[in-house]
Amino acid sequence: MAKYSLNVNGAQREVDVDPTTPVLWVLRDHLDLVGTKYGCGIAQCGACTVHLNDTAVRSCQLPVSAVGNQALTTIEGLSEHGDHPVQQAWIEKDVPQCGYCQAGQIMSASALLKSNPNPSDEEIDAVMHGNICRCGTYTRIKAAIKTAANS
Repeated sequence: MAKYSLNVNGAQREVDVDPTTPVLWVLRDHLDLVGTKYGCGIAQCGACTVHLNDTAVRSCQLPVSAVGNQALTTIEGLSEHGDHPVQQAWIEKDVPQCGYCQAGQIMSASALLKSNPNPSDEEIDAVMHGNICRCGTYTRIKAAIKTAANS
């Protein structure tokens, strides 16, 4: 076990975990931040996406020892009241069905818009490729990203 001081959602959080523990399980099991979901465990589905210094990363394969002083942002930290433009566009476009993948989808989309405020359809497809939605709401996801980009 090792002690880590993590910058999570703008606050320093202390954990005592094995250095190889994936960030996903630190968030869920040690910090009670359960918005980030476990999907596949091999960084292929996107359900576990969080931001590391504003870049979308898959937390199920990221060991806590690799984080250091970098800023981690979860879906809970994206906005205090759920009023981030991507979250608002998700509601406006009625994106969620079962909702399981939505935190990861939103985190990927918000990282895209932070780095590219006006992405083309091809750029949206390239970034969102690999974020799996079992309900198949991909058309609404793209529409929501475009709406958020224009807000």
